[in-house]
Amino acid sequence: MSTIIDTFIAPPCSDEIEILYQDEHLVLINKPAGLLSLSGKNPQNIDSVHHRLVKIFHGCTLVHRLDFGTSGLMVVARNKATNAVLCQQFSQRSVTKVYSALLCGHLNSDQGVIDAAIAKDPALFPLMSICTVSGKPARSRYQVVERFSRQLEEGRTLSLTRVQLMPETGRTHQLRIHCQQLGYPILGCDLYGGLQQPGTEKTPRLMLHASELHFEHPVSGEKIAAHNASPF
Repeated sequence: MSTIIDTFIAPPCSDEIEILYQDEHLVLINKPAGLLSLSGKNPQNIDSVHHRLVKIFHGCTLVHRLDFGTSGLMVVARNKATNAVLCQQFSQRSVTKVYSALLCGHLNSDQGVIDAAIAKDPALFPLMSICTVSGKPARSRYQVVERFSRQLEEGRTLSLTRVQLMPETGRTHQLRIHCQQLGYPILGCDLYGGLQQPGTEKTPRLMLHASELHFEHPVSGEKIAAHNASPF
């Protein structure tokens, strides 16, 4: 059995967490790119969404996470009862998540589904892999918003597609590896091919943003439809 050794040290994140909504039960935030959701084991990785918020909302806990490089909407529970109800909604897949992303290249189809099981492999850490044998089922839908090109130096152009991504499951790195599997990696993705195409190597961040979150308020039962526009 392979031992996982995590050598990643997160660079300092000066961007603030934007609090979009709060009540006595939950907090809705806009997470900046380049901030861990949860503090790592390494003391140099102490800064995180949870580390910052627990100082303001004592006893708060994370219901779900966003990757270090991903920005956007997160819902945070302010007590154990709220956490339990929200976690149940996520596990039952009654929460709808929509992400905005820029993909390398021009997709041929306007919409589609990526159905590819994802597995952990300690030997490849931190990468995940597509594996039909040991992988857990993973399914994502995509919808093209626009196709465009960016002018680069020396007359070169970079073809990009803006998409909405709707994960139906919640596997680690799901959208990133599914887009790579599709053949159009997310721009700026260091793990799954988003910095390999000429003109992509100086991309400042992972171009993936959690733009919509739909769920039921754990106490009132009100349907919450949170929207946060993509910064790119």
